[in-house]
Amino acid sequence: MNSHFPRIITLLRKERGLSQKSAAEQLGVSQALLSHYEKGIRECGLEFVVKVADFYNVSTDYLLGRSPHRSGAMITVEDLPEPDAAGKENVFKGSLLPTLNKKLIANSLNVIYGILQKCNNKHLTTEISSFLSVAVYKAFRLLYSANGKNPQGLFSVPQRLSDGRSNAAQDVAISNAEALACGEDVDEMEGLKKDQAPLLSPEQLSEEYPLFASSLFNLIQNAEGRMGGGKKPAEKTHALHSIVRK
Repeated sequence: MNSHFPRIITLLRKERGLSQKSAAEQLGVSQALLSHYEKGIRECGLEFVVKVADFYNVSTDYLLGRSPHRSGAMITVEDLPEPDAAGKENVFKGSLLPTLNKKLIANSLNVIYGILQKCNNKHLTTEISSFLSVAVYKAFRLLYSANGKNPQGLFSVPQRLSDGRSNAAQDVAISNAEALACGEDVDEMEGLKKDQAPLLSPEQLSEEYPLFASSLFNLIQNAEGRMGGGKKPAEKTHALHSIVRK
């Protein structure tokens, strides 16, 4: 078996609100044996994996950590919705701030990935994407873990380790990206060649990304405000609200 199976079957049981004893009875095994499976002490056979998949109505690929989707589907680029796809999940009610900040971040990412595409270096793209992905992971886990009743089985890294390890993962990714951007090779990754390094200026960004550059400029000012440079965050928020109203 693998390390995903114990975590996932524990998560599924807790999501359904079943005690270990009740789940064991319905799966036809002893509570002690199910406990060993959930702790990863013992490995089960294929027959039990199939039985668990049927019981929780998920695929065996999901149980084994081969797919993040409970149906076992393998996602492709074509399957991913556009960030601004219509639908209730994309609509924020009430405060304007979530919508404003989401647009600033999403529009700025359009610029970043536009630049990465021109750099044409898959290793640099991977490292920057890893850095950003971990940032999203950290934000989501913070929100998810705010309520202690939420089942932590969704995550394979324990809560007590997640902060340190996520920070370390970001440090590694951004340090790799910095070296690659300077043309240095890192392990098996090739750095940017001189003719790949992007030539950028505020004017060039505004011309090349007329829809998104202003969002990036505002995000930079907002971020540096948090770092103690320029206006304070509260002043920036007021300024951004003024921009939206205009």
